[in-house]
Amino acid sequence: MNIPLDRHSSTPIYLQIRNHLSRLIQFGKMPSGQKLPSIRALSTSIQVNKLTVIEAYSLLEADGLIHARQGSGYFVNRTITAASGLTLHSTFAPSQEVIISQGEGSFFEQYTASIQARRQRNIIEFSSGFPSISISENLQRVTKRALAKTKDTFFREDFPQGQLLLRQLIAQMLIQQGLEVSTEDIIITTGSQQALSLAMQYYLRKDDWVIVETPTYHGALGILKNLQAKVIGIPMTVEGMNLDLLEQYLKTHRPKLIYTISTLHNPTGITTSQAHRQALIKLAQQYECLILEDNAYEGLKFQPVPPPIKAFDRQNLVTYISTFSKTLMPGLRVGYMVVTGEHHQPLVKEKLLNDLHVSTLSQAIVSEFLASGYYRRHLNHLRINNLQSRNLMLQALESYFPDAIAWTIPKGGLFLWTHLPNHLPIQEICSQALSHNVLIASGAAFFLGLGYPAMRLNFCQRPEDIEYGIKIIGGLIKKYL
Repeated sequence: MNIPLDRHSSTPIYLQIRNHLSRLIQFGKMPSGQKLPSIRALSTSIQVNKLTVIEAYSLLEADGLIHARQGSGYFVNRTITAASGLTLHSTFAPSQEVIISQGEGSFFEQYTASIQARRQRNIIEFSSGFPSISISENLQRVTKRALAKTKDTFFREDFPQGQLLLRQLIAQMLIQQGLEVSTEDIIITTGSQQALSLAMQYYLRKDDWVIVETPTYHGALGILKNLQAKVIGIPMTVEGMNLDLLEQYLKTHRPKLIYTISTLHNPTGITTSQAHRQALIKLAQQYECLILEDNAYEGLKFQPVPPPIKAFDRQNLVTYISTFSKTLMPGLRVGYMVVTGEHHQPLVKEKLLNDLHVSTLSQAIVSEFLASGYYRRHLNHLRINNLQSRNLMLQALESYFPDAIAWTIPKGGLFLWTHLPNHLPIQEICSQALSHNVLIASGAAFFLGLGYPAMRLNFCQRPEDIEYGIKIIGGLIKKYL
């Protein structure tokens, strides 16, 4: 196989190999089931180290494009397009009204209801913010390895910024996503929720203006309410936050911070383009406004996404946040922040004052998952399952929802966002659905107090639950149309 390589490029050789093969697979030049050249054969033919080929193949496997068969080599996966052959009539056309309010969402109520529902086997849990993950077999193996490697360090205090090995492994992962980041830029946190809280508490004071997308993650709205910040909601379009309106408020209100979820937005599932990201950072630079980029769902992408906004940051304006809670185990509570420039050390001190450091055991387990390669294989499996579940829900929506309802078609993540006609009583629909053992996340929690009727639906469910649950909801909606 001939792969053109630029050995003087700033792009590492293993990424050039991965990108070339990725294009061949996605454009159908390498069909499903085709065997890739062996590691030895490819390394010889293009004159690179075997480890370079292994790294490229590992990335392709993590992207869900190839899989390994023990003793046989690597083979191309069956690729599934965005809609997987579905004919979808629905489009997403959100309201464009700008909302300025300090209304509160119901993050606490929705979170506790979701946890309670998980304790009951008969509840179909469309409201959850987490995937359905089962890794008990690998967890036992990984934990034993982590214990053997770290010995008695589990019982000792640690640095507030987190264990060095974990930060090194995260830095390697982020470099592959296009970030120029070093180990010293990373702070390990107790999930991304703590990272959000630390950053917002550090950057904002009472009555400071902050800009958010609307709708947006209700957990962030809860933090901003506690801080008594003044929140401006900029409506989401199909491309992301309305940048024309954003610039108007940057001029008139001079906000301290923009909070954005650029990849697989919660709750809408929208992923912004590279052009949108570059335009957003340009505005932030022009008006000297900080950005808090929440990227909790990138690991659940079905296809490549643009580099994070942080990748285009040349003035240390962007604080980047992510987590392993959405991709590995919610209960581990391991997230991280990337903070460059003058804000890094003060945020390390904030972390120390908050809870000293993240559990050393949790950090060691995540480190072993990353170092062993289990995490990449797990992500590949999770993405395939999630894509199948998403497509099942899309089919159910087409079958049971009326034409007046619109929904997003996300390219990954966990959620579909449905937009209902304004006259529909969304709370009544949610209440009646629960009487049929179907728990829905009402869209009201994701707005600042004003908004439009909507639902966030977690598609990571069993096939029979998706079919039954969407049929119930569809019937209730038709009742009120």
